[in-house]
Parts: sequence; structure tokens; C-alpha cells
Amino acid sequence: MMAATTATNFSAASIASGDVKVGLVPKMKSSGLQMKSTHDFRDFSGLKAAASLTCESESSFLGKDGVIALRNSFQTKAVKENIQSLASLQPKIQASFKVAVLGAAGGIGQPLSLLVKMSPLVSTLHLYDIANVKGVAADLSHCNTPSEALAFTGPEQLGDALKGVDVVVIPAGVPRKPGMTRDDLFNINAGIVKTLVEAVADNCPDAFIHIISNPVNSTVPIAAEVLKQKGVYNPKKLFGVTTLDVVRANTFVAQKKNLKLIDVDVPVIGGHAGITILPLLSKTKPSASFTDEEIEELTVRIQNAGTEVVEAKAGAGSATLSMAYAAARFVESSLRALDGDSDVYECSFVQSELTDLPFFASRIKLGKNGVEAFLNSDLQGLTDYESKALEALKPELRASIEKGIAFANK
Repeated sequence: MMAATTATNFSAASIASGDVKVGLVPKMKSSGLQMKSTHDFRDFSGLKAAASLTCESESSFLGKDGVIALRNSFQTKAVKENIQSLASLQPKIQASFKVAVLGAAGGIGQPLSLLVKMSPLVSTLHLYDIANVKGVAADLSHCNTPSEALAFTGPEQLGDALKGVDVVVIPAGVPRKPGMTRDDLFNINAGIVKTLVEAVADNCPDAFIHIISNPVNSTVPIAAEVLKQKGVYNPKKLFGVTTLDVVRANTFVAQKKNLKLIDVDVPVIGGHAGITILPLLSKTKPSASFTDEEIEELTVRIQNAGTEVVEAKAGAGSATLSMAYAAARFVESSLRALDGDSDVYECSFVQSELTDLPFFASRIKLGKNGVEAFLNSDLQGLTDYESKALEALKPELRASIEKGIAFANK
């Protein structure tokens, strides 16, 4: 089943009438394979659930044997009754999007690039870094997935790396080290993000921009100011990637409450550092009860999970693999939205009017033009603990936002 996992491992929560419906419909248009299932294969990207599996072609990058194994693994009686002859199925229009990863040779960039290359929605993957990126591209080019991996090295090739790109992902920057906070990264990473976003504004101003470089609470406002200065700012297309907070919240809650991870969805609001990260445990789906001690323990662990990894790696790095996974999930969600999926929801740090802060992380609906709607219901009916935590995070988050704006305008 490894082949199946590689092709379907990204999903987000489908939401209808205020309830989260977690399901899976990986749109495998490029590979010619479309799956629909409500089985325990769902959580990781939140596609719409349906009750059938359709194999439209055996020519996908999974290979004939992989497609057959994937099909057979999902064949319940109901599924078998709905499978049609392969020969009778009409070919689907192939989706093709270009994605650029800026910082592709780094600790996050390499695994992220691998996961993005596995997406059947990607036709071309542009890999940019200041050094060592040719080797990454050569390595990835040996993977028999549909997309082409191209290398771009140094400032002189940055413009070419961005031309015609639909989604730009920016993990570039220095990683956290033991004892270092996200704010300690500011002076270095702020300058890197400013330079890269200037190039984005000049070469692909209509692209979705995913900011991973920490501190996200400051780097997203920096990006916004740069785009404003260039006259191309579209707040609907600028995203701070906070998906890792959701991924961690889902994981930790499932472990604590002995729930199937595939079923768990916890919205996380606020920002992307320390106390600005606020998991809304009262909004957990499926509904779960928590003691006051469990709420405190889970909240603190989710807020400090990055430090947990930094300390565990003992100076050898930060949360690169989980961050790459979470970022790939957000990329896949963005691509599905661009491809016309009308049921894509993720949490992200974006320009927002949900609170009195100019930027705020919350659950949003994604569409072809970026942010389509905010799920303000998540902020209604909060517990006393969550309401107090929300008010407590605002001063720190506001200071980080203002710091980013000041940097961009100095």
C-alpha cells in the first residue's frame, strides 16, 4: 500500500453546515486515477467523501500493478458494485500546475520538494536555492512521478525560477537551534523573505504565496508590505503556513483520547509561535471531553512542540520532516482549490477581520482566487479558557506583526 499512500496522503476537512466532514477524494487527474472512499484513509488532506472507487486508467505513475493493488484494497461489496469497466471510462482533463520551492536544498525544502513532486496535480517543480540545488533536482528527477524537476541556483536565476508559477512556497532561511526562539531568527530570515517576495512580485504576482520561514507572525506581514510597495498585493493569495500546528493538535489529541487519528480535526487559531498558537479543543471533531488538566497539558504541548523536536535533535536540526509534511498538505489543498475543488478548508495565518488584529490564523475556505471565506463560527462559543487565551495572545501577536511591518518599511 505504499504506492497508494504516496498518491493520496494529503487532505483537509470538508465542512458543511458548521460540521466537519472528513473524507477523501484525491483528484488524480494527471495520473488518470480518481479515488473516492470513506474508509480509514482520510485525514491528511480533507477531500470530499464519497462511497465508490473508480480507476480511470492503469497508466498512472503508480504503475499497473500499483493501480490494481490500490483498487483491490478498497473493494468492499458496495465498491465492487460501482466499479465500471476500464475500457468504458472517458479520459479526464489533466491538471497541470507549476510550483516553486524557494529554499529547496534546505532541511525543510528537500523533503517538501519530494512530497510536492509526488502530487499528480503538479506538472513542473521549480527548485531554487543559493547552492546545492542541482543535486536535489537530479535526485528528484529519478522519481517516476509526472512532474519535471528543474534547478535554479543563485540570485541571477531567481526570476526564471518564478516565471509562470502558480504556487510559490518559501521555506528559505536558517533553522532554529537549541535555546533559540522563533524571534531570534527574525533578523536573518526577515531579510531573506523580503528579497524573495520582491522577486515574486516582479515575476509571478498572481501566484499563491506560502510563507514557511519563521517567525511567520512577522514574515507574513513583511511579505504583505513588500507586495503593497510593488503594487501587487492580493491579501487573498498570501498565506502563512500554520498547518503544522493543526497536524500536531490532531496527533496529540488522538493519542490522548485514544481516537482514530484519521477522524480527528482540531482548528488552531491565532499565530504560529508560543502562546499565539491556540488550539480550540472545544471544537474538536469528533466531539471529545477534556479535563482542565488535559486542556492545559495539550495546549502547552501543541504550543511548544517545535521546541520538543529541537531539543530531541540535540543541535542537529529543528522540525523539518513534520513541517515538510504539513506544508505539502497545504500545497496540495491550494492546488485542489486552483483545480476547481469547491470543498477545501485549511487553517492559515492571513490578513483577517475576525479580530482586531490585521493578521490572524483561522480556518478558511480556499478557492481558485485564494481565500474565499472565513469560518467565523470557530470563534463563537469559546470556553472561558479559550477566550482568556485568545485575549492573552493578542499583545504578543500584535507586536510581532508590527515588527514585521516596521522592518519592511524601514
